[in-house]
Amino acid sequence: MSSDTFLPLQLKPIAYIRSCYPERFGIPRQAGLVKAAYGDIVFKTTEENRLALRGIDAFSHLWVIFVFHHEKFNQHNRPFRPLVRPPRLGGNKSVGVYSSRSPNRPNPIGLSAVRLKQVTEQGQEILLRVQGGDFLDQTPVLDIKPYIAYADAIDDAHSGWAACQEPPLPVHWTQAAESALYRQHSPEEAQALRALVDETLALDPRPGYERGKDGRPNQRWNTQIDQYSLFWTVVNGAISITELTRVER
Repeated sequence: MSSDTFLPLQLKPIAYIRSCYPERFGIPRQAGLVKAAYGDIVFKTTEENRLALRGIDAFSHLWVIFVFHHEKFNQHNRPFRPLVRPPRLGGNKSVGVYSSRSPNRPNPIGLSAVRLKQVTEQGQEILLRVQGGDFLDQTPVLDIKPYIAYADAIDDAHSGWAACQEPPLPVHWTQAAESALYRQHSPEEAQALRALVDETLALDPRPGYERGKDGRPNQRWNTQIDQYSLFWTVVNGAISITELTRVER
């Protein structure tokens, strides 16, 4: 079979992800970078799904195969772009798409390893609570497979130009933003949300050409996390959260 043979596959989502990231901007660029990131893989409560998920709670981690559903994709009329500019390289150096994890791929399919925390059944839904994901809310799931430590962990692997994680930026909260957070939550809930926000923004979600430098005067960025809209700036190499407001999802 040649590489240009069309495969008449009709992929059907098995579930979707209810994620703490309602928009693309701010989502971690790799799974596992934000330990506090949470989400539910949502299945319909059917006997078939109960059987298919039997034994899944014996595993600590899962591979999730999913669709980049907000990527523009047309199977029959989409120009293939073989080069991408990873933010990790400042957004100004090109590499081949197959040597990157860019979502702009020939086929909009992603693969992430996440921690499985809990399996529950609530009414018409079976929920797999996962942590450490890099998923946009409502992401369609094509398949899940258990992470097998003895086979999937490769001791002598090396990672090319992405060999080490970039150092996180310090994250500070203004008094107004911090007060808004604690005013709306119990101390325990506020701490959990703060950890999610801090870990997410510390990765500096700005475009590659903006990273590594301070913002322009009065430049503010907006990120949606969970049920909140956050405004923040970058000054002296640190992120300052200036405003937090609750939004309807």
